[in-house]
Amino acid sequence: MPAATAIHFFLALAVILAACRLAAMVAQRVGQPPVVGEMIAGVVLGPSLLGRIAPGVQQDLFPPGTSNVVLYTTAQIGLVLYMFVVGLNFDVNHVRQRAGTAVAVSTAGTVAPLVLGAAVAVPLLADGRYFGDGVTVVMAMMFLGAAIAITAFPMLARIIFEKGLAGTSLGTLALACGAIGDAVSWCILATVVAMHKGSPATAVTTIVGGVLYAVFVLTVGRRAGRALADRSGDGPAVSGPALSTVLIFLMLCAWFTDTIGIHAIFGAFILGAALPSGAFAQRLTTTIEPLTTRLLLPLFFVYSGLNTEIGLVNTPGLWAVTLGLIVVAIAGKGVACAVAARLSKVPLRESVALGSLMNARGLIELILLNIGLEAGIITPTLFTILVLVAIVTTLMASPLFEYACGRQEPRMNGARSGTSKISTIDSGGGTA
Repeated sequence: MPAATAIHFFLALAVILAACRLAAMVAQRVGQPPVVGEMIAGVVLGPSLLGRIAPGVQQDLFPPGTSNVVLYTTAQIGLVLYMFVVGLNFDVNHVRQRAGTAVAVSTAGTVAPLVLGAAVAVPLLADGRYFGDGVTVVMAMMFLGAAIAITAFPMLARIIFEKGLAGTSLGTLALACGAIGDAVSWCILATVVAMHKGSPATAVTTIVGGVLYAVFVLTVGRRAGRALADRSGDGPAVSGPALSTVLIFLMLCAWFTDTIGIHAIFGAFILGAALPSGAFAQRLTTTIEPLTTRLLLPLFFVYSGLNTEIGLVNTPGLWAVTLGLIVVAIAGKGVACAVAARLSKVPLRESVALGSLMNARGLIELILLNIGLEAGIITPTLFTILVLVAIVTTLMASPLFEYACGRQEPRMNGARSGTSKISTIDSGGGTA
């Protein structure tokens, strides 16, 4: 890395951490989880605000080229580490107990967006301003449906963590539904990109490779992880050799799933879920989580914010389209998931809470949108509109959750991540 790039990176890192910290504090004051503040901080530091009021400062902090590549790469490392920690604290027993509900909710949260997305995509494609050249009606329908169906999986996981839901029935059910729905959405996206490129083999590689990866890691990988945990001892911290081994396999898993077109975060999450629960998972969480969430993860939010230009939505017609897509997104994801959960005999309050969590899209949608933009499937105008949809639906998640569940005092729970002593909402009273 050239010296000038390093200088820019360290200064940018200091500004990012300070902005995210300040935004997180403000978010907490208004009843939002800190992660929402960090997401908004990313947009603020980008061309949408800082680039407008102080373009010179913005360019000095985040010069295009090598600096952004370093920021992106570092952010991806943070995202992979964080999703690995989420996987470590993922209670598979809850999924087994409520597998039928998870499948029903995930199906509703995928089929409804595809239907509504198909209906909306037809007039948008005919307009000519929203989709790229060579995009067919089927491709437009599938892409918009996937964009509406996506859930902000890392953000969902962090909201669950910060709300004290890690290891509870509701928290694990939400993670299971988000994981299943997002996996389907990534497969749909891979199919659309393959169709646009004229290469069906790409979609087949993504779907088949993802299934084989999950099966291998959750069987062979689980046994290897158990053996590693047994050899790691019972000390208060994970040993250096054991940590190195885990990190090596973590990066290999992230590389593989990224290579086949799913995304590195799912490789990390599945590996974390495959490792045995108990003291080993606790020690790994204690070692990895603090630095990841405080130093690396904010870079991911800011990098995505640097690629967002809200000023592109500059006419009443475009704002009307934005409002319409927000309504469609809420109906297709949040409402559909809540109704499906209720039909699966989940208590009403828990169903509404689950729908509110599933409706958050955040920056995972930005990943999907960036792929679509780079592939020429959507235009910068539709990209910006869908970014606004992601922001609004994510901001809704916490207030709707609080409305459904109320502000209850969490109790300490012997969840999977026991050493971190994550407080969890009591499963009584219809909240979980």
